[in-house]
Amino acid sequence: MDDHKIVQRNIALQREWYGEPLGDRVRRLVVAFDVSQAYLAEVLGISAPMLSQVMSGRRAKIGNPVVLARLIMLERKVLTPDVAAGSKEAIRAALEDVKASRPTVNRDNFPVGVGPDETAVLTALREIAEDESLLDAAERLDAEFPAIADLLRRAGKSQAQ
Repeated sequence: MDDHKIVQRNIALQREWYGEPLGDRVRRLVVAFDVSQAYLAEVLGISAPMLSQVMSGRRAKIGNPVVLARLIMLERKVLTPDVAAGSKEAIRAALEDVKASRPTVNRDNFPVGVGPDETAVLTALREIAEDESLLDAAERLDAEFPAIADLLRRAGKSQAQ
């Protein structure tokens, strides 16, 4: 199989496993935290070349679940008000917090479910919008803002149940 087909297959697998290509997720973090890809790799606990390979699709997955847990932690921290507002202190603190973290990962505590901060967000969304509106908004935002769309979908689905 030639390199191009391998990359295409790996990116398709990333969409299946992670919801979208890891390169897209990592690039958003690089922009949101205004850091280099190499520094982000250090925060995540992965080598810069390995992160580059995952981003480009030369590798399909992040083999270390702790690295994936840190990636998810950073994605959540982007949504905190001070980080979202671009506070340099908040950004630095968020990066240091994730870098110093030692998440334990098992099927009961893997950080992809609803956490306390996310529960408050879901509740607030449900208070201001009908479930159909949340699901419609998710559909409209999906292409450009998949993480926000996912949050809206979860709020709408939970409300509809």
